Amino acid sequence: MTATIVFSLANILVLPMWVLMIFLPKWRPTGFLIDNKIIPIVLSGLYVFYILQVLISNGMMDFGSLKSVMELFTIENAALAGWIHYLAFDLLIGMWMIDQNKDLNLHQVLMAPCLFLTFMFGPLGFLLFMVLKGLKSNPI
Repeated sequence: MTATIVFSLANILVLPMWVLMIFLPKWRPTGFLIDNKIIPIVLSGLYVFYILQVLISNGMMDFGSLKSVMELFTIENAALAGWIHYLAFDLLIGMWMIDQNKDLNLHQVLMAPCLFLTFMFGPLGFLLFMVLKGLKSNPI
């Protein structure tokens, strides 16, 4: 399977989970997928496979400078592993936010933008959630 196909499949794999978390966070199948971290586990397996390919082919990676990290992303399998890394960890953050919201009880109208922004821009959605969590926990 080519890296391009794996890239597309990984993107397709996470999309339904994000839709479920945004629109049906309290549905039992959504809860099952969140509790068992099934999709992040699959993504983690893919990540390990592709990062090992990079290590075998290119040796140890250099993260010591922006230039060296930019060079890593010119290696197809490294870029794919990096993208899978983003997909997995953004999804885990979204799952964590839903778990946190069980106690916090933010309305879904507030949670949906947090989750969407986490899906699209990672830390931006996380930051919005943390601001809302802080406001809910410590009202002004």
